[in-house]
Amino acid sequence: MSDLGNWVRLAKLEAPRKAVALLEHFGSPEDVLDADVQSLAAVENVSKPEAERIHRMAGEPVDKELAALEKNNIAIITWRDPNYPQNLRTIFDPPVVLFVRGEIHEEDRFAVAIIGTRRPSEYGKSMAMSISRDLAERCLTIVSGGARGIDTVAHWAAVNAGGRTIAVLGCGVDVAYPSENRDLYDKISRNGAVISEYVPGTRPDAWRFPVRNRLISGLSMGVLVVESKLSGGAMITATIAAEHGRDVWAVPGSADSSVSEGPHRLIKEGAKLVESADDILEEMGIEVETPAKQPKAVPDNLTPEQKLILQALDLQPKHVDQIIAECRLTPAAANSSLTLLEMLGLIRRVPGNAYVRAI
Repeated sequence: MSDLGNWVRLAKLEAPRKAVALLEHFGSPEDVLDADVQSLAAVENVSKPEAERIHRMAGEPVDKELAALEKNNIAIITWRDPNYPQNLRTIFDPPVVLFVRGEIHEEDRFAVAIIGTRRPSEYGKSMAMSISRDLAERCLTIVSGGARGIDTVAHWAAVNAGGRTIAVLGCGVDVAYPSENRDLYDKISRNGAVISEYVPGTRPDAWRFPVRNRLISGLSMGVLVVESKLSGGAMITATIAAEHGRDVWAVPGSADSSVSEGPHRLIKEGAKLVESADDILEEMGIEVETPAKQPKAVPDNLTPEQKLILQALDLQPKHVDQIIAECRLTPAAANSSLTLLEMLGLIRRVPGNAYVRAI
């Protein structure tokens, strides 16, 4: 059995928490699929019927899925991959495999999700467009679900601003859903990523979309809701975001509009009221007066120490002593690396002998 084929088989389980537990117990996809039913059932939360299904999967063909990967230029990022999104590792049930059209970059961890109703007002579309554009111009990645309405507006605004955006689908990445977004997904894949935890060819069944909403939240530092009724995918995602410890923001609307009910409820419950991108930038500790700029490419020739520091920093100030402790560096090595990273414009020094990541 090929290694890639076995990762595909684990993805087909569509049980991320169990798949990760099996990997941690057995060590590799091959070992999982080679295990007997009794050994599989001994893993916590794996029932005997589930163990029997996993055992049978070892012999199931995945030629169709592997052919689709090659035909559609789809990459996979596995749980074991060092390029697996850092933000996503922190959630309770991260997918064991991500199928990706395009590329996920390390700086995509500085992401904001913009979501909302599939039937927005002109006001809602205007707000989503301006906020997404302004955030993308300041090198934040825009995450959304590729759905009609607010999602599509947010993606297009980021694309047209020359920024990065990630579309998280509730179907295979080779399935254009909705069909009118085929061109959008092609454009996103050139400067961002279209991703899914579902194997190629998976149809957009309704139940998959609430499940994928955890990835929209998981990839992001915060979630902005632009127009939503009290029930629906956007409110589900906002609830998940709060559980993930992410910031939740909401755009207020007209008091007599049904699509204002969701954001207004969130604001009453403590979500940050957002009228422009500046409100989000201030919450994230980014200087709002800083002009839009091109993203800084991370050089390939950074030392291991410099890479460690860059990975440890985000938009919240971190004292130099904390950096030294987390990265397990000597003060001399840390200080020299910090100086060079600051000279390259990759980090900024802030008051209190602390540093933040520059984006």
